Amino acid sequence: MIIWLSSYPKSGNTWVRLFLDFLFLKKENFNINNNYIRQFPLRKDFTGLTNNVDDQNEFAENCIFSQDRVNLDNKIKIFKTHNALWKVNKRFAFTNENNTMGVIHIVRDPRNVITSILNYYHKTSYEEAFEFMKKNQVIGGNKNSNGLPTIIGSWGNHYKSWKNFKKNYLLIKYENLLENPKKEFFKITNFLNNKVKFNFKDEAILEGIEKCKFENFSTYEDLNGFDGNPDKKQKFFHLGPKNNWQNLLDINIKTKIELEFREEMTELGYL
Repeated sequence: MIIWLSSYPKSGNTWVRLFLDFLFLKKENFNINNNYIRQFPLRKDFTGLTNNVDDQNEFAENCIFSQDRVNLDNKIKIFKTHNALWKVNKRFAFTNENNTMGVIHIVRDPRNVITSILNYYHKTSYEEAFEFMKKNQVIGGNKNSNGLPTIIGSWGNHYKSWKNFKKNYLLIKYENLLENPKKEFFKITNFLNNKVKFNFKDEAILEGIEKCKFENFSTYEDLNGFDGNPDKKQKFFHLGPKNNWQNLLDINIKTKIELEFREEMTELGYL
């Protein structure tokens, strides 16, 4: 069975994954390029299911089948994904309750997401980054890489899709991770300890919180690179806590984001 770390891109998923990597790998084996938790999907997950997994329809039609096969070992695994919890023609879906043990859903204020989108996806302006966030998007799917099409939808649709998955669902807000990392990371480990009995120890959790600070990741990337960043034109660990929309956005783009995502932002307490 799978526990998903799900999020819209640039919302804190990597931070949570690396923290959990530290707990699973132990400190002597941990660095940002040595991962216990992997991304789903990878090409190997679809071997023998389709000859054209780069086709979005072929990918969608085989997602459940690939997870059925991954779960044949009856073991608990944690996968990172940026896919929305999409459905296609009521027949095909990203995942289902038969394959899923639970979801840790990480969300971030879209007024902060937009600056990371601007940087990471090489958008020429905040306007272009905003258009990216409000339209349903499919990213990835490069035949020369290990990645596959990732159906992320819009920022609003991505949030609404996962919030409706009620089986062992945990919502984590990126802003709360910044403000009170001890409380939020213990919330995550308590969730996993209660649902799966991983039995993470308090001492290891506290050490993981200390090791997994943004400045540590940023320094390591400067020295060794980051395998999770296939595009080396910019840093993955770019602004971190310095990404504060109040200091970066003009009133026009701020207003557009708040109008476009008012329902979701109000529900999440961002407005």
